[in-house]
Amino acid sequence: MSWFDAGVNLLDKRFDAEEVIQRAQDAGVDKLCVITTHPNEWDAAVALYKKYPDQCCFTIGVHPHNAKDVTESDYDRLRELAQHKGCVAIGECGLDFNRNFSPQDVQLTVFEAQLKLATSLNLPVYLHERDAFNEQISLLTHYMPSLKGGIAHCFTGTAEQVKAYVSLGLYIGITGWVCDDKRGADLRDAVKHIPLNKLILETDAPYLFPKTLRPRKRNNEPAFLPHIAQQLGEYLQVDTDKLRISSYANSCELFSLS
Repeated sequence: MSWFDAGVNLLDKRFDAEEVIQRAQDAGVDKLCVITTHPNEWDAAVALYKKYPDQCCFTIGVHPHNAKDVTESDYDRLRELAQHKGCVAIGECGLDFNRNFSPQDVQLTVFEAQLKLATSLNLPVYLHERDAFNEQISLLTHYMPSLKGGIAHCFTGTAEQVKAYVSLGLYIGITGWVCDDKRGADLRDAVKHIPLNKLILETDAPYLFPKTLRPRKRNNEPAFLPHIAQQLGEYLQVDTDKLRISSYANSCELFSLS
């Protein structure tokens, strides 16, 4: 059985990529989308793809936390690398007003620049949002008619928010957050409103270790994706294998992979 983890921070220094990919394959997770969040990760993502072209694809983009670090030359490099074989989306991009590691006006500027790039390159967007839903949905409503599509990565919001994203045609990325009894209550209600043809499974590893998995590990990994699916299937009363098949197909559709 094949699984697709549509969101892995495989460049994180806590990971040995070769070992993580091997454990993922042993668990049946044979395809990974490697997320980039900062210009200093882009070249490494390309190199990782060249080493593991059958297992990996990747994104090129700037997380809102890192918007303050962007220079004009970065946009040129982003455009160039986003056209590299294996790049499937622009991102992780979006808005995060929770801690404002970058000023909000800078976040908005950098996010909009990436939306424009995605439009011109005919690539989907790989989206992050926290405590900035109204501002994010406003920009997306403006750009989505011209965009190839996108995913609300690591969605943790409400039913109303998921309905708004789906109405724009976005896919919804679900992680091990759904396994958290304390923090995941809103999400477990929201996932009931995601059509199966818009639901995508991801780990966001090494973050968000599923709390229902034992033994407890320090880092989350793609190998744990089947457990997340099993937990989600229980909440949705949907067979786990059905989730696996639909999520894999949705990921391939989003990323234009055969």
